[in-house]
Amino acid sequence: MKKYVPPTAKPDEFSNKALYYREKCKRKLVLSICLSTLLVSYAYAGAREQAARMHERLAGVPATADILATMQNHIEEGNPTEAAYVAMNTPSFYNVTLKTWVTPWTNEAADKFAPLNDYVATVIGMVRDDVDFREVLSGDILYVGDASLNIPSYSNSNNDHYLSMENSGTDLYANLVRREQSTITGLPSVATAGVMTTRAAAKAFFKDGTNRAMFRFTLINHMCTDLEGVADITRPPDRIRQDVSRSPGGDSRLFHNNCVSCHSGMDPLAQAFAYYNYNYNADNDPEGDNGSIAYNDDGQIDPVTGSRVQEKYQINANNFVHGFITQSDRWDNYWRNGTNYNLGWSEALDGFGFGAKSMGQELANSEQFATCQVTKVFEEICLRTPQDSADHTEIDTITSQFISSGYQMKTVFAHTANYCKGE
Repeated sequence: MKKYVPPTAKPDEFSNKALYYREKCKRKLVLSICLSTLLVSYAYAGAREQAARMHERLAGVPATADILATMQNHIEEGNPTEAAYVAMNTPSFYNVTLKTWVTPWTNEAADKFAPLNDYVATVIGMVRDDVDFREVLSGDILYVGDASLNIPSYSNSNNDHYLSMENSGTDLYANLVRREQSTITGLPSVATAGVMTTRAAAKAFFKDGTNRAMFRFTLINHMCTDLEGVADITRPPDRIRQDVSRSPGGDSRLFHNNCVSCHSGMDPLAQAFAYYNYNYNADNDPEGDNGSIAYNDDGQIDPVTGSRVQEKYQINANNFVHGFITQSDRWDNYWRNGTNYNLGWSEALDGFGFGAKSMGQELANSEQFATCQVTKVFEEICLRTPQDSADHTEIDTITSQFISSGYQMKTVFAHTANYCKGE
C-alpha cells in the first residue's frame, strides 16, 4: 500500500467537514483506506466493510452505527443497491457529493469549489426527485430555495439567492423546490432548455464570444467528449459561419484538413443558440456578476442583424464574407451521418429543429448521453476511470438500467456503488 500523504488543506478551508474528508479520500486514491482506521483489504471485505466503503463513497462521511447496520443487513440479504439508497438518503450526498460533482460543469475552468448557483441546484434537485435526467438539457425546470428560507429571492441579475443558501449552510436535500424556469426567469417556455438556459450557464458560456462555448461545454459535460472527439472532415462545410477564415495563416489546407472537422458539425448545431446572449456592463462589471441572460422573442429584432439573431453571430464577418449567415435558430445535426453516427442518435427524432430546447433533446436522447452520465458517476464513486473489459461491461449494464429506470440518476449511483464496494 502506498504511503498516505495528508492533504495540505485544513478542514476549515472547506465549506464543511464532509467536503474535507471527501477530498482527503480522493487524494488517497483507490488503494488507500479512506475515512477509517480499518486495516482490512476491501478486496476481501465482508458485508460490514463493504457497507462502510459504500457509504463513504456516496455520502463522503463515515456512516453512523445504525445506518451502517442497516446497510450491512441489506448487503447480507442480497440487496446491495438498497444499501446504496440508504446512503443516498443522507444530506451529505446532496450537499457535498453531488455539489462537488456538478459544480465543475458550470464554469470553463472546471472549478469544483465555485459558488452554488442555479445550474448546480437544478441538477441536485433533479437527482433527488428522480426526474428524467434527459430534461437537464431541455426541461422548463429550475430549483430554488424554499420560500420559508430567510434569503433574497431568485434574481436574473445576481447569484445572491444561492450564495445566501451556501453561506448559511442550507441543507439542499431538504430545502430545494422545483419550479418552472419560465415562471421564475421570464424566458418563454419554448426557450427554456434545462441547465443550458440557467443564469449560471449563460454567464459562463453565453457571455461574449459567439455562443459556440455553450455548445462545446455541453458536449464536454453531458456527452463526455470535446470537439476533437467528434471531429469529422467528411461533413459538408455549408453552415460554417463567416468568422471562420478559409485560409488561416494564408494556408487553405489548414481549413480543409482541420477547421472543417469541427465547425462543419458544430456550427449547424450551435445555431440553436442564435437568439441568446448574456447582457452585462463590461466597464463597471467586467466579470458579469450582475448580468443576465437575454433572449430575442418574437418581434424582438437585433438592429445589426435585422432579425432575432444576436449580433454576435455576425462577429468578424469579413473573415470570409461568403460564409454562412445565420438568419434563424434552426439547427441541423450533420453528425447523424459519418463517423459520429456511432453516438447513437434517436431514430424517433428528426435530427433538426428550432431552438435550444429541441437541440437539447437531440443530444439527451442519444446513446452517448446515457453512457456519459454513467461514466461520470463511475469515476466519481469508484475514484478511477474504467480500466478493463469488466469495467466497460459493467458500464454498459448500468447504462441499460439507467435507461430502463426512466433516466433516474440515483439508480446509476446505486449500481455503481455496488460495483465498487469491494475495492
